[in-house]
Amino acid sequence: MNVMIEWIYRTSKGIETVFRSDEMPAEQAYKVAQDIDKTGRAKTITFTDQYDSSWTMKEMKHYLTEIEGEPHNVIVYFDGGYDRQTAIAGLGCAIYFEQNGKPFRVRKNAQTVGLKSNNESEYAALQLSITELELLNVQNMNVRFIGDSQVVINQMNGDWAVLEPELLNWADRIDNKLKDLGIHPKYEHVSRKINTEADHLATQAIHGIEIIAQTELLAE
Repeated sequence: MNVMIEWIYRTSKGIETVFRSDEMPAEQAYKVAQDIDKTGRAKTITFTDQYDSSWTMKEMKHYLTEIEGEPHNVIVYFDGGYDRQTAIAGLGCAIYFEQNGKPFRVRKNAQTVGLKSNNESEYAALQLSITELELLNVQNMNVRFIGDSQVVINQMNGDWAVLEPELLNWADRIDNKLKDLGIHPKYEHVSRKINTEADHLATQAIHGIEIIAQTELLAE
């Protein structure tokens, strides 16, 4: 969850003014707020999330304690590939998250048949990533979904209309599943170069190489 900090600053002579921060991750915002509080000049400190809900310092501390043992700060990279000659599709996703103060990564791919286009494979890859999120018990939080398909990203963002019936079915199923999980998606388009990891997983799936792994990421 990203939040903004708002605090009322009071000078030694009693003059007050209001400051607001840029949006930042809740964990980072809480640490900044603690530092502001140490100055002794903050009359009040509150946090505001993307839904305009306000949080006190006590409430934010409680929230951060609650999510510490659950996956949070989740980022998903997804990609789909489609071999027209064989009609085989490859799906790939890489999921990054934090849990108990440690960073983790899940890599997953799958081969499937019965799809009709590369766009369908991209949607199927997005759905695969959501299935993995459910297995990780990710729910009731913001999640970034990053992919190189302009069609999927812009359609899921609502910027482009979904005209093809088969793609509309995928989009509706994904929207419904995200609502069931309480996941608030943020879709971001990137170049294929940036999405190399998910692209490679999808290509491996087309060639019958199955990958499923969860690893703790070591600090560099």
